[in-house]
Amino acid sequence: MSDPLATLPLSAVRVFEAAARLKSFTRAAEALNITQAAVSWQVKALEQRLGQPLFRRLAREVALTPAGERLSRAATEAVGLLQAAISDLTETEEGVLAITTLQSLATSWLAPRLGAFQLAHPKIAVRLDTSARMVDLAREGVDVAIRSGHGEWPGVESCYLMPSLVTPLTAPALVAELGGLPEPKALLTAPLIGLEADWADWFAAAGVAGGPLRAGPRFAADLQTVEVATAMAGQGIALASPIYFAAELAAGRLAQPFDTVIPAARGIWLTWPAERRRSPKIAAFRNWLTALVAADPAIARYRDLAPPPP
Repeated sequence: MSDPLATLPLSAVRVFEAAARLKSFTRAAEALNITQAAVSWQVKALEQRLGQPLFRRLAREVALTPAGERLSRAATEAVGLLQAAISDLTETEEGVLAITTLQSLATSWLAPRLGAFQLAHPKIAVRLDTSARMVDLAREGVDVAIRSGHGEWPGVESCYLMPSLVTPLTAPALVAELGGLPEPKALLTAPLIGLEADWADWFAAAGVAGGPLRAGPRFAADLQTVEVATAMAGQGIALASPIYFAAELAAGRLAQPFDTVIPAARGIWLTWPAERRRSPKIAAFRNWLTALVAADPAIARYRDLAPPPP
């Protein structure tokens, strides 16, 4: 039996994909810069070749039939893969690299290091988005994401970067004011910054029962950077990443009174669209970032405490 699509022009698939996505022959014609008649003819030819209707023609738009729905998914994937392959073949190591990540990680760890990447790759400009929402990389024109989680998300590939950990951090002067904080249970009467549940987890890991018990309101914010800034001002003790704030710890602007750290997530991962794995600018950033992570002593110190899942 002959394949009904063996001689089907690629243009027919492209026209069908646009019509299915936009739910309109008119809008598909505008998007492809062809006439509505050409769209209608290509779709009709495809339906005749397949021997079944792909659209239901309505008054002002079209709707996919069950067969059309099935073909639409395959056509969208095929067009996307083809566009990505063409982009990879024609793209050079230049242009704009769009990165999305969490604000605390961006502000405290990534942004101070990005200058080194731009010096190594002067033809690549960087656009950094710090939105907390999950971004659809393929649809929103974003090249890579750095996110916390398990490392397995549909449609993307990922590589593990570092553990996501928190531990008490505060101003050295406050440690002295609180008598040096000789043991974790001393924090039960200290001014704590952050959420009750997070502190309960840390106290449990440190072997302290019944905490936190201090009466009165505590300050909490959506961002580690804000909570740590409050702690650095001597107003309390925050739970935050010793990796993100390694420079402040090394400079003596922050103190880490105890070695106990707890995981805040399964890990921090770099992700990119699977079909764009060969993009030169993505590959350049991936290689640079993984080398940077491998050489970071703060990450090396905690790397084995929260390994990625198998």
